[in-house]
Amino acid sequence: MEHLLKNRKLYILAGLFFILFSPAAYPGPASASIPQIQETSEYEQQQAVEEDNPQTMPANASSQAAARRNKRNKSLTLTQLLKKYPETILTQGPRNRMIALTFDDVPDPRFTPQLLDVLRKYHVKATFFVVGSRAEKHPVLVARIVREGHVIGNHSYNHPEFGKIGMNEFRTQIIRTENIISALAGYKPRLIRPPYGDISESQLKWAKAHGYKLVNWNVDSLDWRSLPKAQVRNNIVAHAGKGAIILQHGGGGRGSNLQGTIQALPEVITIMRKRGYTFVTVPQMLQLSKNK
Repeated sequence: MEHLLKNRKLYILAGLFFILFSPAAYPGPASASIPQIQETSEYEQQQAVEEDNPQTMPANASSQAAARRNKRNKSLTLTQLLKKYPETILTQGPRNRMIALTFDDVPDPRFTPQLLDVLRKYHVKATFFVVGSRAEKHPVLVARIVREGHVIGNHSYNHPEFGKIGMNEFRTQIIRTENIISALAGYKPRLIRPPYGDISESQLKWAKAHGYKLVNWNVDSLDWRSLPKAQVRNNIVAHAGKGAIILQHGGGGRGSNLQGTIQALPEVITIMRKRGYTFVTVPQMLQLSKNK
């Protein structure tokens, strides 16, 4: 009997031991380990997917960049824009013996008054493309340009390259300068000259829709290089012909020198008049109104 009791105790102890230390009876660590293994597995699977398809994430970014590049590459060149929008952006007038002198980057108290003196002496009317920020600083010069019978055009507010700015900034450049000129000259210019002659198609479409005309040139004096009189004169008279629109400057940046332009102007006028040409403003040449 005593032997049976001992055996029963052993069985009970063994049972307790089995219950206490059985994995089924102690689910904590075992069940906790399952999500850890699954989480690691999912991470590894994701890494494997990205390694097998290395463009999965970068592809979106690279495709967007490629799309932007393609869009830029598909942008029309200035020559193509001239062909596509011949009534909106112009570089010359009709083939008759008229020449339009144009002066960019005005007003500039260093050079603009001297040019105006020459034009008044020779009874020539020209077209001045005004930078809005300069007009704000030198309103008296703008008033003189208008008073002496010259035409004002819009040359932006602070001379950015239009093709490198967005539509909102482009519109601001035009409208802000237009308002300044309107207050000083009494009209809103119809003519716009893009700085550097550069413009995008979307900007050109906006300008067309709002009644502007963009005027570039077909004869470049290259006077912005601070050339001497003889070179400025030769650059003009060697290329000027019927309906020529000539690019010169009446203002410049710090350190610029336009004395060659001022000194060459009387000779340019004299030579071209001897050849039978008359000098007109751009609106006269293109038969346009100077204001919108």
